Amino acid sequence: MGKPHVRVYTGEGEGKTLAAFGLALRAIGHGQRVVVIQFLKGRKDVGEYRVKEKLSPNLEVYQFGREEFVSPRFPEQADYELAKKGIEFAKQVLQLKPDVLILDEVNLAVFYGLISVKDVLDVIKEASDDMVIVLTGRYAPKEFIEIADLVTEMKKIKHPFNRGEYARKGREY
Repeated sequence: MGKPHVRVYTGEGEGKTLAAFGLALRAIGHGQRVVVIQFLKGRKDVGEYRVKEKLSPNLEVYQFGREEFVSPRFPEQADYELAKKGIEFAKQVLQLKPDVLILDEVNLAVFYGLISVKDVLDVIKEASDDMVIVLTGRYAPKEFIEIADLVTEMKKIKHPFNRGEYARKGREY
């Protein structure tokens, strides 16, 4: 097997998942198949999960997280189990050979210690060379940055949350 094209979207700023879904839309526009595996996310009312119904069968979105936020200092057993299921599912998805595989928030799942760098690198090693794999989330490990073909860091300069505004449907979720 060759090396897939790997993209990393990381940083403290907003837009990592949006960038990944922008790539997904571009691929779908060309008739390609995209599979998104979301780590640490379990809310079904977010736009990026709900859009799968409109873009099926070219877009599939699977969530491996609880609805609640994961505590970085004290993850629950369920968080470990869901992350492990997510990475195992990613290995299974490789057999279906999607054109684009997005591992959303995988960087953060690794940072929290829910899965290992090796777990993710194993998925990448097993992928075909014509596949695009996108790794999103804050705190991308240096190993992901080193093997990536493209790395974009989102930097927060200004955000409505700083003015006390809450997340709004269709904008922040």
